[in-house]
Amino acid sequence: MTGVGESENANGSAPYAAGAAGPVNKVFISYASQDGAVAEKLCAALEAVSLPCWIAPRDVKAGALYADAIVRAISGAKAFVLVLSESAIASSHVGKEIERASSKKRPIIALRIDAAPLTPALGYFLSESQWVDAQTGSMEAAYAKLIDAIRDPGRTAPRNTPAASLEVSAATAWAAHPKLRFNWILLAAGTVFVVVALAALLADKFWLSKRGVPPEHEAAAAAPTATSSVAAMSGKSIAVLPFADMSEKKDQEYFADGIAEEVLDRLAKVPGLRVVGRTSSFQFKGKNTDPASIGAALGVAYLVEGSVRRDAGRVRVAAQLVDARTGSQRWSDGFDSDMIDIIHVQDTIAAELARALQIAVEVDTAPRSSVKSPEALDAYLRGLQSLARSTREGCEAALANFHRALALDPTFAPAAIGLARTYAFIGSEAWLPPRVAYERSREAALLAQRLDPKSPTPHVSMAEIHTHHDWDWAGADRELKQAFALGPRESYGVQTAARLAAARGQWDEARQLAVEAIELDPLDADAQGSPGFQIYLGSGDFAEAEKSFRRALQIAPGWGAGQYFLGTALLLQGRHEAALTEYRKETLDDGELEGSAMVYFATGRKAESDAQLAEAIRHNGPSWPSEIARVYAFRGEKDRAFEWLDRAYDARDQDLYFIKGDPLLKKLEGDPRYKAFLRKMNLSE
Repeated sequence: MTGVGESENANGSAPYAAGAAGPVNKVFISYASQDGAVAEKLCAALEAVSLPCWIAPRDVKAGALYADAIVRAISGAKAFVLVLSESAIASSHVGKEIERASSKKRPIIALRIDAAPLTPALGYFLSESQWVDAQTGSMEAAYAKLIDAIRDPGRTAPRNTPAASLEVSAATAWAAHPKLRFNWILLAAGTVFVVVALAALLADKFWLSKRGVPPEHEAAAAAPTATSSVAAMSGKSIAVLPFADMSEKKDQEYFADGIAEEVLDRLAKVPGLRVVGRTSSFQFKGKNTDPASIGAALGVAYLVEGSVRRDAGRVRVAAQLVDARTGSQRWSDGFDSDMIDIIHVQDTIAAELARALQIAVEVDTAPRSSVKSPEALDAYLRGLQSLARSTREGCEAALANFHRALALDPTFAPAAIGLARTYAFIGSEAWLPPRVAYERSREAALLAQRLDPKSPTPHVSMAEIHTHHDWDWAGADRELKQAFALGPRESYGVQTAARLAAARGQWDEARQLAVEAIELDPLDADAQGSPGFQIYLGSGDFAEAEKSFRRALQIAPGWGAGQYFLGTALLLQGRHEAALTEYRKETLDDGELEGSAMVYFATGRKAESDAQLAEAIRHNGPSWPSEIARVYAFRGEKDRAFEWLDRAYDARDQDLYFIKGDPLLKKLEGDPRYKAFLRKMNLSE
């Protein structure tokens, strides 16, 4: 399994959890989640001949740290067996496990199951490994060779795959896979990107969700192995931590957070610099966590720390660049300004940080014009803090503050962007009628485009509106292309692109985009959980959907309708009692009634199903008609299902955008009305 980032993908039921002690003299099995079935059969074959194995998640004890379990398992392993495939080659997490095994001088044996070419980086680490080719002939014969290699590595060396196969050219690596093209770009620049964030993410509940979930643990995963390749890449990776409020009354937290977020945003525009998203870096707010643990958790080499002191119209901002591996200070400075000039201070900090990392500052970081009103900036920063709460009350406060900022300074584009994001979120939650909320979001996004034509964010907002509300797939695609042409890809935009691909049924592209979004913001529950219902349920991978939902809920137990989605993944696997348990944890607004109605129907309790469905219609029919349609479809009542689908269409129910491949609507797919409905939504049949 992919230990450091994807090993949770094998069942997702536990976050990164380490057992009490690492296994000794076991065979560590490394694999990408897509090859889970192969890995499980391999494990069974080895253990059948008295070669005990360590495989995640089976051997990860509940309640411990996954990353520690991976590290200990590799360190104590008798041998390291890699299921080598295109998926494994594309997985940065598999790469991390291989790197760990190499550094610990564990015997590495590759079971090659396809002919995908290696990246140069992977070829380097596997250059001394033994190989067993399972592409041709029987798998049993491959197992026999593998067993011999494990029992007597010296006798079976050299490896069975010709050395020439390791020599992959730049052109070969570039053409092999979009993910590999990205890896090759990094290597050509002297860098290798090792993502450890997802591992540490699920290892530690101390990371607060954006909904303020209390921490349970305060130990982070082990830092990356200090190889030259990691060091080269790490010099270009950074996380901006929340700035401390040093004001006398300690009432400027929103202001300090806002300054840090704006610095992060400016750094994200620096070419060649990988910046972890806000949701992930802000999880460490208020935590006394050492730099090495944070760096390992986020997969970065440098951290930005800072403080803000605001008094009588003056602002003092101090910032420092810290080497996460050593805790040493690389750069520091302090800035005094008035509120009018604070935007210039943010830009200056970002530029000086980039220079400290020996990155040339180009036109992307050209200073912006200062805000015309200090009160407008203050209102805007308050709005950001309110929006981050992701609650109805928070969104209402955010709207009030963003509107106030624009009233004070009608040219202040960030406030317009804030309005667009907030109204879109409100529309997705149906706290306003979607037609109203999304039209207001559209107006704000178009205003932001006019005020700041070079900003990519308003185009992402427009793409989100086209996807969720307009069902204008071509329009969404145009906006995303424009956004990505204007600036570096960030998690919000990539998640929107993943949703668009999923809506069109382009599952492979959607999966790749989902992985990219997680790499950009690994502690974001939305990035972790959204692929579950947008991609994995739609593509029929219910087990992977379950893992996705469990990861999101581990980060943020209050995440969205997470318990409902998890219950649905379990229901579709036939695990009815487990599904009902999850549905009952959900709120009435987010699927408790609808989910229970489906479980009762599946278990032959139709009267109870009828009662739950009637209550669901009474409670949620006007605001969530698409879900009523799903329940009827699941029950095989097609006429009622189509009736409610039409209601959902008329209400512009956002959840219709992922109708294609929706497993709860499976019984409708052979009906001509279903194809007609897809055409009405501009979707191919």
